[in-house]
This record gives sequence, C-alpha cells and structure tokens, in this order.
Amino acid sequence: MSAPDEIEDSSAPLIEHLAELRNRLIHSVVAFLIGMIICFTVATPIFNFLTEPLCQVLSERGQNCDLIFISPQEGFFVAIKVSLLGGFILAFPYIANQMWRFVAPGLYKSEKGAFLPFLVASPFMFFLGASFAFYVVTPLAYDFFLGFQQFGSGGEAVVGEEVRQGLSVVFQGSAQEYLNLTIKFIVAFGLCFQLPVLLTLMGKAGLVSAKGLGEVRKYAVVAILVLAALVTPPDVITQVILFVVVYGLYEVSILLVARVERKRIAELKEQGLWFEDDEEDEDFDAANDEDTRR
Repeated sequence: MSAPDEIEDSSAPLIEHLAELRNRLIHSVVAFLIGMIICFTVATPIFNFLTEPLCQVLSERGQNCDLIFISPQEGFFVAIKVSLLGGFILAFPYIANQMWRFVAPGLYKSEKGAFLPFLVASPFMFFLGASFAFYVVTPLAYDFFLGFQQFGSGGEAVVGEEVRQGLSVVFQGSAQEYLNLTIKFIVAFGLCFQLPVLLTLMGKAGLVSAKGLGEVRKYAVVAILVLAALVTPPDVITQVILFVVVYGLYEVSILLVARVERKRIAELKEQGLWFEDDEEDEDFDAANDEDTRR
C-alpha cells in the first residue's frame, strides 16, 4: 500500500468523528430552537415568575410591582432573552445526552462509570445554584437597592410661610434592566456551584490533590473575593453571600477530592499496587524539589 493510501485510511476515522460531531451539534441546536420557540409563546408568564423577588420586596414596602419599557423594542428583546434562557434550560437534558453519546464510545467501561455521575451532578448543581440565587440572594439584593429610594421622600419643608411637600422618589424600573440583573445572578451562582464538580473531576483525573488545594487556600480566597466583586453588583451583602458560598464549596471540594484519593488508594491496595511508603516517597520528592528551587 502506498503512502497516500495510508494517509487516506488514517483520515477516514477523523472524518467520521467530525461528521458525527456535526450531527450531534445540529440536533442540539434544533432542540434549543424548539425549546426557545416554546418559551417564546409563554414568555409573559415566565417573566412574571422571574419578577417574584422584586414584587415581594415592593409589596413589603407597600408599593405596586410595576416595570416599564423605556424603548419601543424593549418588550420584544425581553421576550427574546426570556426565550433564550428558558430554551436552554428545556433543551439542556437533550444537549447533555448528545454530548454523552458522542463521548461515550471512546471511553472504557470504567471511565464511563466514573464520568457519568459528574454529567448528572453538573446540571443538578447548576439548578441548585440558580435556585439559591433566585430565592435567597435576589430578594436580599433588591431589598438593599430599594432601600435607597426612601431618601428625600415623605417629608415636609418650610420655605418662608409656605409648607412644601418633600421630593417623592418612587421606583419605576426598566423591565430589561431588571431581567439582565436577575439573569446575571442566576447564571453567576449556577456556574459557581459547578466548583465541586469540576475540582472533583480533576482530582479523579489526578490533575489536582486535596493537599495541593489546601496549600493554595489563601490564593483561592483572594480569587473568590475578586470573583465576588466582578459578578455581583456593588452591594456588600450579595458579595459577602457569594464569597461565603463559593469558599464553602471550595472546602467541600477539598473533602471530595480527598475522598476520591482514599478510594483510589484502597483500590490500588486491593490490586497489590500500593505500598505504605509510596506517600512518604512522594512527600520526600516534593521536599527535594523545594530545596532545589531554593
């Protein structure tokens, strides 16, 4: 067989994989579009549901829950954004299934058993983070923001012999601005809740260790503080909540990685491939490396 024939034979599997990837992506996009169309038809009830945290805070203050459109096209773009978010949520199980069906044939049986729990845990943790943001963080944030509308309202001023009413400050929020901020909360907390899944998966692959994560804890604290400042508004309450939650998830991740390591060591001991001095040798090598760098 000539060299050109060998090249053509070796490229055939790659072309087949690319064709399968294209089909999986097409199916995922179609599922997303279908979910988006479905959510577009019920965009108003979905938006009303998303306004519940704001309405609750306004109701406690004796105000009506009214949002306004400040441009003619704002209502359309609000419906589009609601449809994008809802369509992705509806289509995500199918999209995840397509990803799994593309990746699974290339994995060993043991690898499938190790990867599948993380594929299930990832959407669960995202929805948990999104629910925490929607039902806990968002009401606290809006209660904090709306507290500033009390400045200058409800008072009386005496000018000469004339009594004048003080300036009345009433919240009239933009529907699009409210939706943008609420989605930002939901997505930010949903992604932050992926931290245990990501670090545990990396620990299972041997990319990180519980000891290593513990040693960089102080750097993680700084990184989490920066993250809290970037993804939340200039509101100390939400920033502190996000920091506490993400740092707690980091500590949970260390425990999960340590559990994965103990399980791996137990399996190696059963197979007779682990010796008690292996860990001591690793610590000795790490100490030598540190002395060399010094």
